Amino acid sequence: MADKSEELVLDRVQVKKAVQALQAFLKTKSTPDSLLLDESQHLSLLFTLWKIPKQAQTIRIPLPHGIRTDTDEVCLFTRDEPNMTPDQTQRFYKKLLAERGVKNVTEVIPYKTLRTEYKPFEAKRRLLGNFDMFLSDDRVRRMLSSHIGKHFYERKKEPLSVNLQSKKLALDIQRTIQGTTISISKKGCCCMARVAHSGMAADEIAENIESAVSTVVTKLRMKGPLIKIIHLKSQSSVALPIYTSNMNHLTLLEETQKQARAAMDAKRNSSKQKSAKEQKSTERNTGTEEEIPQLVPIVTPSKKAKLEKQTKKGLEKAPNPTGGKKAPNPTGGKKAPNPTGGKNAMKRKSKRTKKAV
Repeated sequence: MADKSEELVLDRVQVKKAVQALQAFLKTKSTPDSLLLDESQHLSLLFTLWKIPKQAQTIRIPLPHGIRTDTDEVCLFTRDEPNMTPDQTQRFYKKLLAERGVKNVTEVIPYKTLRTEYKPFEAKRRLLGNFDMFLSDDRVRRMLSSHIGKHFYERKKEPLSVNLQSKKLALDIQRTIQGTTISISKKGCCCMARVAHSGMAADEIAENIESAVSTVVTKLRMKGPLIKIIHLKSQSSVALPIYTSNMNHLTLLEETQKQARAAMDAKRNSSKQKSAKEQKSTERNTGTEEEIPQLVPIVTPSKKAKLEKQTKKGLEKAPNPTGGKKAPNPTGGKKAPNPTGGKNAMKRKSKRTKKAV
């Protein structure tokens, strides 16, 4: 990590010239109303990375000079204390902050109050517009995303976690409020961080820029060359480049790619040679190659058998084996007697026997 910070070195003179040019431009664009109200614009650093990060990351950047004024409204979300109502919890944490010397927090909202009173959409939008920054107790930070809504994240006002049980609570909250954050997305190669405002001195802005760049380079989870270009811009101005990376690492990338290709070719050649040797050894062991049987095509008859034509008269009748005469009846033309004879025959026989007697 130390090598990364040493590689990226900003030119302090060039940075100060860019800051002075930007302040002069903003003075020409300022109106009498903005001068009376002492309105200042945010100054931000635009980082362009060499490649898109593989994972999203949020980096906290401590700054030597605070970028927020005493008039900025800060809201703190706390957990619900056991055996206490929301009003009692609110008074408890306000008293705790006063005892620890914290003066920058203007409002304390317990977690139960956030769930009940700020559940409607309009209430969440009103809460987002009333405060410039949001802090959260680290014990309930993971549960806030489902209650505050997506607009907090779209406007870069998501709550920053703070340890309310810390012994140096005032110092931790002061660093968090006067510092800044940068959100690195895995959907693009550009990210922005607010580092100053136009009402600060040029030397203070330059020191904040150097501190922010060194922190980002140190905590960025990427390998190889990281930052391609760094620009300084305000809300209504063009982006002024203050750092441009050299192209020396491109030759190194080409050399590494050539070496990788050569290694791949060597592996392929070695695998081909091994396969050729294996084939030769198998041929020697078998002696001769196995003959592949040839397929014989099926022969179809060239001519079809002729069908017999039917005569006009049709088929002739078969001759009668008896010569046209009927076969004689073995019973002499009479019907065969009934072997049982029936009931009437039995009665007749009995009568005949009586008469004979």
